[in-house]
Amino acid sequence: MAVIGELRQLHEEADDPNVERMPADDEIFSALLYVEKHAAALRKLPPEKQKAAAFKRVQLWEYLRERAEIHQAQAVTDARVAGAEWIELAPALAVKAASAAYNKARRLQAAVLADEAHPEPVRRTPEAVVAAEQRLARRRAAEQRAQEAARHRHHLLVPVAQRLLTHRDGLVLDEDAEYWLDEVAEVLSNCSTPTQMVSLGRYLDAAVRALSKLEQRTARPVTTDDEARLALSAAVEFLTR
Repeated sequence: MAVIGELRQLHEEADDPNVERMPADDEIFSALLYVEKHAAALRKLPPEKQKAAAFKRVQLWEYLRERAEIHQAQAVTDARVAGAEWIELAPALAVKAASAAYNKARRLQAAVLADEAHPEPVRRTPEAVVAAEQRLARRRAAEQRAQEAARHRHHLLVPVAQRLLTHRDGLVLDEDAEYWLDEVAEVLSNCSTPTQMVSLGRYLDAAVRALSKLEQRTARPVTTDDEARLALSAAVEFLTR
């Protein structure tokens, strides 16, 4: 982690004689224990740098606290899935009653929801967490519906794009239209990721628009046979839905 590297640099700048024993940047907890134990080594530095080092420690401890709550919430979830009762979880959560264990688990869940980029801070009450979970469930359902719609549209798009490429020889192309059809052919050859699916639609739209501009500019059809005309019409119809 970069912040650990910054703390290491400060200890090196202060000629900390033990800095070589400081744990690696990815060992956050151990590194924090080291810089806490050897904070006095930074007294050679200006007060602003000593303060900056302390702030970095505060920042990292806050990060670890948040991470700990997220992992503890997952452990509680796993215990519940395994059949644990709230009263059984009470000692592990440092409370005495089943209701207290439930409430604490709900508060821990607030950290998980915040970690999932919830748009608003989640208050640490069971009621607020339940409401946030419901909002998150609705958002995920909406995202899933959008993804399913995109996959369905892509399933219909592929044959339309392939048909236009199949009858490419029946199209009158300028440099712009030819470029976008080449892009369609390139992505269509291996179109499996969501990004490629989106790109295919954009490239086909750009190719059709280029052909339309060419036809308007020259006042002449951009198709030379019926198959190409029908393929282009199908692409235009699909893109205007």
